[in-house]
Amino acid sequence: MEPITVSAHRRALLALPAVALLLAACGGPAPAAESKGNTAPDGTEVNLTADQKRVTTAKVDAIAALVPEEIRKRGTLKVVDSLGTVPPLDFYADDNKTIIGVEPDIAFLIGDVLGLKVELNPVSWENIFVGLDSGKYDLGLSNITVTEARKEKYDFATYRLDILGFEAKKGSGWKVTGPKDVAGKTISVSSGTNQEKLLVAWNEENVKAGLKPVDIKYFQNSSDYYLALGSGRIDAHLGPNPVAAFHAAQTGETEIVGTYSGAGAQVLGKIGATTKKDNGLVNALHQALDTVIKNGSYGQVLKRWGLENEAVQSSELNPPGLPKTNQ
Repeated sequence: MEPITVSAHRRALLALPAVALLLAACGGPAPAAESKGNTAPDGTEVNLTADQKRVTTAKVDAIAALVPEEIRKRGTLKVVDSLGTVPPLDFYADDNKTIIGVEPDIAFLIGDVLGLKVELNPVSWENIFVGLDSGKYDLGLSNITVTEARKEKYDFATYRLDILGFEAKKGSGWKVTGPKDVAGKTISVSSGTNQEKLLVAWNEENVKAGLKPVDIKYFQNSSDYYLALGSGRIDAHLGPNPVAAFHAAQTGETEIVGTYSGAGAQVLGKIGATTKKDNGLVNALHQALDTVIKNGSYGQVLKRWGLENEAVQSSELNPPGLPKTNQ
């Protein structure tokens, strides 16, 4: 599962009511309503200000000693994330400058355990991997799914489940549990993502079974697919479940009608802290993540963003990922 790149998701949400008036004047379906408050899917009030009051934890000297000497001497952990992803993963606070979300919070917990100052470097999605390959950045934390193809170039220490969500207008009465449920529907995805691969595979399976094909629409920006969803041009959008669930909780006009593993039916999808293969950092990351999972600070971070259902019980090193046949 990859993040969906947008520059200002909060501004898109605020723009929806104005679009609603235009659509109503044209006799179209009712679009999404105004945000009902900064709440996570479980009802938790979410802090979207620059003053994050992040969860912190203590340094563990034995784990900090595992960090490669070059990084230890530098004293900073260069973390790369994708620029402006939609809440609650990695996005801008209401000052449009401070990077906040569950991914930065996890990065700061890792930095605490390792005794390193975290330096966040927001870039476009593809430049995450360019930067890791060149050694410009130490660590990628940007909702990166573990895949077998990526494991050939990168090491992973997992920290969250990879769950995809189908977001539809509330009250549709439609549920998605497998391929047959999307037959004949109009569903949007972002191109180049694992969710696109899943939807394409489901569509191929349905067509072979003689069912109606899926009308797949492509949107890269959240504002575009939310407008399409509100106007009824699509039946659902398939994307990262944290994003979909957060948006549904904020607007009150949509709901999650189905979830699925981002790695497909055969593998439980995992999100991993990502490093260049064999650069010596992944063991320290793995132990740091295990530490924050066990001491409860990890759980506090997931709770503040309403993502408790994506928690893992321990961090894994390079676990089975999305098979190459599904990529």
